[in-house]
Amino acid sequence: MAAPQNFVTVSRRPPDVEDYIDMLRRYRAWLIGPMFAGLVISVVVAFMWPDTYISSAVMRITPPTISDRLVPGVVNMQMQQRLEQMRQQILSRGSLSDLITRPSLDLYRKERAKLPLEDVIQQMRTKAIRIQMADVPTANGQGRVASAFTISFSYTDRFKAQAVVRELVSKFMEENNAVLRQQTDTTSNFINENLKSAKERLDGLESQIAEFKARNMGRLPEQFQSNVAQLQSLQMQLGNTNEALSRLQQQKLQLQTQLQNATNQMNYYQSMIDEQVQVGGNSQSVRNSKLDQLNQRIMDAQANLAAAREIYTPNHPQIKKIQAQLASLQKQFDDEQKRDMQVQATAAAANTPQIQRRTNPQMAKMAQDFQNSINIIKTDIQNTNLEMDEKLKQVQLLNSTIANLNGRIDSSPQLEQEYTSLMSEYNMAKQNYEDTQRKQELTDTAKSLEEHKAGENLEVLDPPSDPTTPSEPNRLQIAAIGTFLGLVVGVFLAGGREMKNTALKNLKDVRAYTNLPILTSVPLLENALLIRRKRRLQWLAWSSAIIIGSIAMSGSAYYYYFGHGS
Repeated sequence: MAAPQNFVTVSRRPPDVEDYIDMLRRYRAWLIGPMFAGLVISVVVAFMWPDTYISSAVMRITPPTISDRLVPGVVNMQMQQRLEQMRQQILSRGSLSDLITRPSLDLYRKERAKLPLEDVIQQMRTKAIRIQMADVPTANGQGRVASAFTISFSYTDRFKAQAVVRELVSKFMEENNAVLRQQTDTTSNFINENLKSAKERLDGLESQIAEFKARNMGRLPEQFQSNVAQLQSLQMQLGNTNEALSRLQQQKLQLQTQLQNATNQMNYYQSMIDEQVQVGGNSQSVRNSKLDQLNQRIMDAQANLAAAREIYTPNHPQIKKIQAQLASLQKQFDDEQKRDMQVQATAAAANTPQIQRRTNPQMAKMAQDFQNSINIIKTDIQNTNLEMDEKLKQVQLLNSTIANLNGRIDSSPQLEQEYTSLMSEYNMAKQNYEDTQRKQELTDTAKSLEEHKAGENLEVLDPPSDPTTPSEPNRLQIAAIGTFLGLVVGVFLAGGREMKNTALKNLKDVRAYTNLPILTSVPLLENALLIRRKRRLQWLAWSSAIIIGSIAMSGSAYYYYFGHGS
C-alpha cells in the first residue's frame, strides 16, 4: 500500500505585463468569439427592432389680455393645476380607448390581438404619451420665458403618431374651454346663491333691529348720551325749581310774618281808636306814651327777626339775639301795661270825674292803613301759594321724568349688549352682502372676459411635428453595446479558465514555485499532423461563425429595409 502524499498549498505569483500578453495569446479565441457573437446578436436585434417615431407639439400658456388688477379671474386654479386636471381627463380610460379604437387610427392592432385593452391603454398612457412642462423664450427678446408644455406620442407609424398628437392638442383645447366654462358657471351660480342668502339674512336683521328700536324707543344705547344730558338738564331744572320753591316758602313765611305784624298793629290801633277823656275834675288823657314806644319797638324787632330768618339759619346767633330782644321787649310791654292799668285804677278811685269816649282820627287812619296792608299781604300770600302749587307740580313732573330717565339709563347696559349683538350681526351681514355683491360683479365681468377669450388661455405654439426620422432604436449604439458586452463575457470566460489552469506555463513559474536554478529548457514537441488538423478545425469554426454571423446581420438588415412595408 502506497504511503499518503502530503500536498502543500502555494499562493499564485502576481502576473506581470508579459503574463497578460501570454494570456491574450492563449485565450484570444475566448475573447474574440463572445465579442463577435455579441456584435451579431446586437446587430440582429437592432435591425429587427421596429422604428419608433415621436411626434410632438408645443402649447403655450398665454397670460390674460387684461391685467388681473383690472379684472380678476374667477377660476380657482392656476394653469398648471388645470393642466394636471385636463391631463387626467384626457389620459383617462375612455378617452384613450376612443383614440385606440377609432377607425382612422386603429392603434396597437397587434397588441390588442394579444393583450387585453386595459393593458394596451396602460402601455399607451405610461410609455407612449409624454406631457411635460417646458419654458420657451418669448418673442420680445428680453430673455424672459413663457410657461409652455410639450405633448409627444411615440408610435411605429409616423403619420399616426402625428395624428394622435393632433387629437391630443384638440382635446386639450376643448377640455380647457370646457373647464373654464364649467368653473365660471359654477362660480357664478355659487355667488348668486350666496348673494341671495346674504340679502335674506340682511333683510331679516333689519326687521329685527327695527322691531327692537320700536320696542325700546328712548332706551336705545345710541340714545344713552342724550338721556344722560337730558337727565342732567332735568336735574338742573329740578334744582332750580326746588330753589324757587324754597324762595317762595321763605317769601310766604315772610308774608305771614308781615301779616301777623300788620294784624297786631291793626289790632293795636283799633284798640286806640276810642279814647277815654275825663269830663270834670282833672281833664287829662289816660293814654300811656311808653306803651306806644314799646309797641313800636316790638314791631321793629319782629320785622328784624323776619328779615334775619331770610338770611340766617334758625340756629344762627343773630336770630337768637333778636329773639331774646323781642322777648325782653314783650315782657317790658306786658309789665308797663299792667302798671298803666293800676295807675288808671288808682286815679279813678281818687276822683271820679265823668269819663267820655271819642274816636281818635289818627288811630283810625293808621288802623285803616294796616287793614289795607293786611289785604295786600293776604293777596300776596294767595299768589305765593298758587306759585308754590305750580312749582310743586313741576317738581313732581320733573321727579317722574327723572325716574323714567333713570330707569332708561339703568336698563341701557342690558339693552346695549343685545343691541350691540344685533348691530354686530347686521354689520357682518351687510359686509358679507356687499362683498358678495362685489364678487358677483367681478364674476359677471370675468365671465364676459372668459367668453371673449381674454383670460389665461392655451394656444398652439408649435403644431404637431411630422417625424421623418425614427427616434429609436439607435442601431450603432446597440451594436457597440452588444460588442462591448460580448468582450466583457469573453474576459470573464478567459479569466475563469486561467484561474482553473494550475500548470507551470513559463520559466518564471518554475523559478517561483520550485526555487531551483534553471540550467536549460526543452521546447514542447507536438505531432505536426495533429497541429495542422487542429488549425484546420479552428479556421473552419471561425469561417462558419463569420459566415453565419454575416448572413444573420445581412438578413436582418434586408428585412429592415425591404422586408416590411413602409
